[in-house]
Amino acid sequence: MFKLFSRYVSVGVLNTGIHWSCFAALFSLIGLNQALSNLVAFCVAVTFSFIANAKWTFKAKATTGRYIAFVIFMGAMAALTGYVADLIHAPAVITLIAFSGFSLVSGFIYSKFIVFRGGLGFVE
Repeated sequence: MFKLFSRYVSVGVLNTGIHWSCFAALFSLIGLNQALSNLVAFCVAVTFSFIANAKWTFKAKATTGRYIAFVIFMGAMAALTGYVADLIHAPAVITLIAFSGFSLVSGFIYSKFIVFRGGLGFVE
C-alpha cells in the first residue's frame, strides 16, 4: 500500500506542477482571466493525473467511464473546497493548501477503491 500511495503522491506532484504552469502561461502570457485559466489548467492537469495514475500507479485500463468518474469527483472536491473557503473567508493560500492535502488523501482512497478497483467497479 505504501508503494502505491508513493506513486500516487509522485503523480500528484507532477500534476500540481502542470496545473500551476498551465495557469501561469494562460494568465500571464496569453492574458486569459483567472477563472478560465484555472479551468483550463485543471482540465489539463486532471487528464494527466488520470492517465498517469491509471497506467503507472494502479496499472488499470484508462476507460471513458473511469475518466468521467475521476474528473467529476476531483472537480467536486475542488468546488466544495472553494465554496467552504468562501463561506469562512479563508485566504487563497489556505484554500490551496487545504485542497492539496484533502484531495491527496481522499483522491487516493476514491481512486483505489472506486475508480481503479480491478474491474469490480461500476465505471468500467
